Amino acid sequence: MSEVNKTIFKAYDIRGTYPDQLNEEAAYLIGRAFARKAQAKEVAVGLDVRLSGPVLKRALIRGITDEGTNIVDIGMVPIDAVYFMVGILGEEAGIMVTASHNPKDYNGFKMVLKDMNWIRGVELLEDVLNLPELENKEKGKVREEDIIDRYLKHVLGFAEIKKIKRLKVVVDAGNGVAGKIMPLLAKELPIEMIPLNFKLDGSFPAHPSNPLLPESQKEITERVVKEKADFGVIMDGDTDRLFFVDEKGNFIRADITLLVLAKYFLEKEPGAGIAYNVICSRVVPEKIKEWGGRPLRSAVGFVNVSVAMREGKGIMGGELSAHYSFRDNAYADSGFIAFLILLQLLSEEKEPLSQIVAPFYKYEKTHEINIEVPDVKLILEKVKTEYKDFEQDYLDGVSVLAKEWWFNVRPSNTEPLLRITVEGETKEIMERERDKLVGFIKANI
Repeated sequence: MSEVNKTIFKAYDIRGTYPDQLNEEAAYLIGRAFARKAQAKEVAVGLDVRLSGPVLKRALIRGITDEGTNIVDIGMVPIDAVYFMVGILGEEAGIMVTASHNPKDYNGFKMVLKDMNWIRGVELLEDVLNLPELENKEKGKVREEDIIDRYLKHVLGFAEIKKIKRLKVVVDAGNGVAGKIMPLLAKELPIEMIPLNFKLDGSFPAHPSNPLLPESQKEITERVVKEKADFGVIMDGDTDRLFFVDEKGNFIRADITLLVLAKYFLEKEPGAGIAYNVICSRVVPEKIKEWGGRPLRSAVGFVNVSVAMREGKGIMGGELSAHYSFRDNAYADSGFIAFLILLQLLSEEKEPLSQIVAPFYKYEKTHEINIEVPDVKLILEKVKTEYKDFEQDYLDGVSVLAKEWWFNVRPSNTEPLLRITVEGETKEIMERERDKLVGFIKANI
């Protein structure tokens, strides 16, 4: 067997640059390994707009069918359409060919088994490296199926459409799959949708597929203000991440959006669990408790949030990367469901979005700080010792919790980096503790 680049097997999925890290040969072997692991009669396969998607999909399917497993090819779809196939329609397994928000030269695979059990990339590495010789067996068959109408009906069922008013909404599809789905949703909604970058183009000519980058935000923030829109929304390439922009053109942090959605669900189902991760603001569990809900804390990563929801019997969950997961969506994330719920919420509220979220910006929080370190474990141990007089937990890296501030230092899953988040009751407290922590880490490298 030819050498496979081991670095593409990530904590949650498989991802790398095409064709130097991830190519057709690797996709074929991944297909074979996935088929053997899934032990399914049929696998649903979808892809996003990336230019390398079709060739990688063909190689992946060839690997799966060579192991005797059948394929249902659902074409170009949002990522949650694959989840819909597995979690709602009962398909035994599914794979999405996507690199989510990564740059245009990346591609990869997100993989899920029956009952929405995700296969993490690192879990499949040994299976790929230790594939036996291909047996002489009957090859699996491939059929195509258009599931978009059933998928849209499922998504639309999360909102009461009759309650939605004629809001003006700017939608930036970023040349991703949202450009295919948003026009179909708009036909079912009474809103005025102002489209940006709806042309499907895997080279992402308008801006990078990552909504968090400043160059991705410029166009939508300016357009929301110019059009005097009620709000804006921007999605990444496969639509699992979406960020909201208020009527003033301000990006809304994803843990703040989580609270807006959480309040809606807790009003519908008092006492329900809401999942959030360790780097969300302290205001998140505070408000969830205040509204009678149960905060469910998880490690960072959309898979971990989903697992926390399932294990804690939660109704929804979210995280700073703008993944929002829902119990009635088979515990999977969906940007379109979050979009529809916000439409209904804003239609029912008398206040604009900026005023709705204002009370949730209670604390001052850093953007994530990344520091390259030669020995991640050693530095984490030194942080534990340095802050031994404070409450600590180790759910994801090291979290140190004080009365007026907290911080989390966690290792990157893919690089020799420490990722740092600090929050304080005031800007002065946050900056003081941030500088103290960063200075300590750099002094000990």
